[in-house]
Amino acid sequence: MAVKLRLKRMGSKKKPFYRIVAADSRSPRDGRFIEEVGYYNPVQSPAEVKIDEDKALTWLNNGAIPTDTVRDIFSKQGIMKKFHESKIKKEDK
Repeated sequence: MAVKLRLKRMGSKKKPFYRIVAADSRSPRDGRFIEEVGYYNPVQSPAEVKIDEDKALTWLNNGAIPTDTVRDIFSKQGIMKKFHESKIKKEDK
């Protein structure tokens, strides 16, 4: 089972709101998911982002693949940098 970290669209028409979820890659975009990791609200200025770093890093360490948009959001929050540093520490040991 390939797990992806991706956006699940919520909200009404013309007012999108996204949840960042860990989901099976075969499930539909707004369908079943395994766990919610955070949310992203692009309507507000500046965009509102709240991510549970522990859950995100756990999923990344377990092999979950983030989509391009989620990877960009994680990079801006500094999560991808922490993930990369943790991988380097594991290789050094």
